[in-house]
Amino acid sequence: MAKDRLQKVMAHAGVASRRKSEEIIKQGRVKVNGEVVTEMGIKVEPEVDEIEVDGKIISKEKRVYLLLYKPLGYVTTVDDPRGRKTVLDLIDDIKQRIYPVGRLDYNTSGLLLLTNDGELTYVLTHPSYEIEKTYLVETEGYVDDKKLEKLEKGVELSDGITAPAKVKLKDRDSFNTKFALTIHEGRNRQVRRMCKKISNPVKKLERIKFANLSLEGLEPGDSRELTKKELKKLKNLKN
Repeated sequence: MAKDRLQKVMAHAGVASRRKSEEIIKQGRVKVNGEVVTEMGIKVEPEVDEIEVDGKIISKEKRVYLLLYKPLGYVTTVDDPRGRKTVLDLIDDIKQRIYPVGRLDYNTSGLLLLTNDGELTYVLTHPSYEIEKTYLVETEGYVDDKKLEKLEKGVELSDGITAPAKVKLKDRDSFNTKFALTIHEGRNRQVRRMCKKISNPVKKLERIKFANLSLEGLEPGDSRELTKKELKKLKNLKN
């Protein structure tokens, strides 16, 4: 896809002449993909980049919504200063700039949504919307019913008591316990910290559900676009 100078794109969109558009850019009144641009010479792709002049979008970026089954050994960032593989290394043929919605740590696998829809990202990550996330947890040792009840009611962490959760036991013996844990908070490494608090550290952690989305039909490393039905349900969460 061909790129054009920003002032040329602005002129073609009827904002102003090229010379006047250059002045508008210098005045800091133009944003490209949410960031203010003031230097001359920048090139953009009108079909990909979102361009705003005085808060008004003149070129609409195509919205992308991808569901990824994140494997272990990838960081949930756009790039990594330590040179580790990122989740974007698993995505091909997407021209738009997409970003992870929330995070899964390096040693956690599972469902991750990537998009360039900032409004939806806000809804899905802001605490006030209480979007549920379900994890399949495998811990060290036997977790008795009393401990599972503690997880449900809330445990005291360094940043306060966790909100009530849902717990569904899957399997347990003297060496391991497996259960599904559903929470709506998004604290850093929350599930691992909750399990450590009850003295049963996490051995394996996978997010299997996020809002109305699941991993059905996907293998680690796979991704797909959301269906229209899935996307409609997600967008209705803000209403």
